[in-house]
Amino acid sequence: MGAGKIPTMTRQFMVLAFAAVAAAQTARLDETVQYNDVAISPDGKFVAWGQAAASEQSIHIAPVAGGSGTSAVHAGSEPAWSPDSKQVAFFSASAGQAQLWTVLANGAQAKQWTHLSGYAARPRWSHDGKSVAFLYSEGASGGGPLGAAPVQTGVVDQQIRNQRIAVLDAGSGAVRQVSPATLHVYDYDWSPDDSTFVATAAPGPGDNNWWIAQIYTIRFSSGEAKSIYQPEFQIATPRWSPDGKTIAFIEGLMSDEGFHGGDLFTISASGGKPVNRTAGRKSSPNAVFWPEAGRMLFTEWAGGGSAISELLLEGGTIRTLWRGPENVHGYGNFPTFSVSRDGSVTALVRSTLNAPPEVWAGPTGEWRQLTANNATQTVEWGKAENLEWTTDGRRIQGWLLPPKEVVGGRRYPLIVLIHGGPSGSETSSWPVEFGLPAVLSSKGYYVLMPNPRGSYGQGEEFTRANVKDFGGGDLRDILAGVDRALGRYPIDPNRLGVTGWSYGGYMTMWTVTQTHRFRAAMAGAGIANWQSYYGENLIDRWMIPFFGASVYDDPAVYEKSSPMRFIKNTKTPTLVLVGERDAECPSPQSYEFWHALRSLGVPAELVVYAGEGHMFADAKNRVDVIDRTLAWFDKYLR
Repeated sequence: MGAGKIPTMTRQFMVLAFAAVAAAQTARLDETVQYNDVAISPDGKFVAWGQAAASEQSIHIAPVAGGSGTSAVHAGSEPAWSPDSKQVAFFSASAGQAQLWTVLANGAQAKQWTHLSGYAARPRWSHDGKSVAFLYSEGASGGGPLGAAPVQTGVVDQQIRNQRIAVLDAGSGAVRQVSPATLHVYDYDWSPDDSTFVATAAPGPGDNNWWIAQIYTIRFSSGEAKSIYQPEFQIATPRWSPDGKTIAFIEGLMSDEGFHGGDLFTISASGGKPVNRTAGRKSSPNAVFWPEAGRMLFTEWAGGGSAISELLLEGGTIRTLWRGPENVHGYGNFPTFSVSRDGSVTALVRSTLNAPPEVWAGPTGEWRQLTANNATQTVEWGKAENLEWTTDGRRIQGWLLPPKEVVGGRRYPLIVLIHGGPSGSETSSWPVEFGLPAVLSSKGYYVLMPNPRGSYGQGEEFTRANVKDFGGGDLRDILAGVDRALGRYPIDPNRLGVTGWSYGGYMTMWTVTQTHRFRAAMAGAGIANWQSYYGENLIDRWMIPFFGASVYDDPAVYEKSSPMRFIKNTKTPTLVLVGERDAECPSPQSYEFWHALRSLGVPAELVVYAGEGHMFADAKNRVDVIDRTLAWFDKYLR
């Protein structure tokens, strides 16, 4: 639902200077250079990546071996290497419209190939180097339900524009849409002989139907599509084996398109029964790379961090090549990890809560740092610590960020920040995209970021443990984490706060109806009433796997987890924030919760941000969210 596409919506809030105490720190965070779309050349000798600084997005290329070489080559994003490692395809936008370009590995001969009108993303070369495929939604904005939903007037739901596979002929420059107009394609891969695509796809509308997507094979020549697998849960990242006989993919309980986690499966390219290659593994695979027919590499959420592992299909042996506290794989559709053709060299973006992001490359686990753009960044918050505890016999993990300085004899307030999803995970990542915890820490707060049941990182059984139990076991996990923090750190039990966005916003609303332990709360883009929410949001299909049935078939399972059912228990002063045109967590949910608190005499404030969706686009509004949140907690917890 929400965190949708982002484990915690707050990771999208670019931190800016707004308060005297935090001004210097937030200004420096906003200057952090960010990296994305890492792509290593097939021969393993060069790395390309997207780089964002001062609102400018550019493509950079550097040799893996280091030394002098190409740096910035063009404005753009999403680099994709040609199979001969000699050029890069990428998208560059002019007047808001992305067009497909290519440039040589040395940065020369940049060339625009297309004149598209609509959303375009994820270029991928054919194996023979004669074509570049990409996803294209002609005449539509695309990009998923995180942005502001269009105002719906007139006859509703009559303008479905599916995202299709389009192919550029690198000789003639002609572009042809290949996949059927009736299917919305979410992800795809070329077969080794370039005759067929494998894709995850469903009928439109695309934003809602990802949760019922199937695996299709689509003929390049004719566009004929054939479903080869209808999954039980959600599927992602279909990838063809080098010998063309097998397809790998991720399947699991996922609440958001683009933020994958589950088990790693393989299936015959002609269909049949899939094989679960990671059954029972205490992690959540999220992406797969196939250097050899009998050997795969995959990345995974592991505990509160991530790992890179190798699977040998014969015998099913799995070996962990590297594991750490950070998120090295990115977020599904937004990768920060890439593998050379033979799997011997990998490239990635590395950062932790206490080390800023940079691009690294080399043999897995033996990487060398290629960039140093953030070398002047300083840490103005505390050193992140791993925290573990047990609830109902389950091992629960979270991250604790203390104040930068803890003075003996003093006790400090604690804010619990609950991630969205619920299928998501908190890892140790630099706070340029996760600003609220760092700012709170810099102002003297402890911040607890738990990974309760329902999160990624401990296997599918753990991720599915909150099905039909929203706010039950996961809240017990969170409260037990608070107790664990109270027992280990100088935290004042009378100055506790709770916050979150999306599913974290729902959990904040739910928490204040279940306990009076928290003296202040901020609920961002929350859900107050699951029954009314079902008919208000534009992505209702995500709810069926989690609730077991539609609200019309089993209203009781929705009602039992709705904060409104227990609203009269609430005493906690609560700030409620939401975007006016949020498609994932519509603003009436926030209004309903605020209206009830106001009627009951509970201190509450509602702010609806004009024109914003689930992810705020206006920097001033992102600043205002953090500004108001800090002021609210300072008012009630200082």
